[in-house]
Amino acid sequence: MPHIDLEPGVPGIRSAMEFRPETARPLLELAETLLRNDNTLSRGERELIAAYVSNLNRCEFCHASHRAFAGAQLEAGTDLVDQVSADLATAPVSDKLRALLQIAGKVVEGGLSVLPEDVGRARGAGATDVEIHDTVLIAAAFCMYNRYVDGLATWAPDDDAAYTAMAERIVTQGYVGR
Repeated sequence: MPHIDLEPGVPGIRSAMEFRPETARPLLELAETLLRNDNTLSRGERELIAAYVSNLNRCEFCHASHRAFAGAQLEAGTDLVDQVSADLATAPVSDKLRALLQIAGKVVEGGLSVLPEDVGRARGAGATDVEIHDTVLIAAAFCMYNRYVDGLATWAPDDDAAYTAMAERIVTQGYVGR
C-alpha cells in the first residue's frame, strides 16, 4: 500500500510520476539521456548498470524493470543480468564493464567510496572518462530513483510479463517518448 494517494494499479515510478508530472519530466529526460542517448556503452550495458544498482539497493520494481530493459538489449538477455546480480566477480562480462560495475557498486555505498584505484582499474581496462562519468551518474541517479520508488512504497508487479511489456515500450519508444 503506497504511503500517499497514488493511482492504483500503476506500477513503480510511473505512479509517483503521474502524481507529480512537473517533477516527472526532468527525471524522465535524465533517464533518456543516460540510458538511451548515443554513448560508447551500449544501451544494454547502461541498463545493466541501472539493474545492478537497483539490485544492490534492494529496489524490487527498479531491479525487475531494468533487468527486463537490459535483457531486451543484451545478446545474453536477462541471464547475464542475473549472473551479474548474483556474483559480479564471476559474471561473463568484459573487464571494462566489470570495473565500471564495481564503481557503480561503490557509488551505492557512498560517493566517497569510489577510490582512485577503482577509476584506475576502469581506465586500465579501457574505460573512457565519459564512460566513468556516466557510470557514476547512472549509479547516483538510480540510488535516487530507487529511494523515490521505495520511499513512497509504490506497487511492483509480481509477473515477469508486466516487465517484459514495459521493456518493449522502453526499447521502442524510450523514456520520454511514452
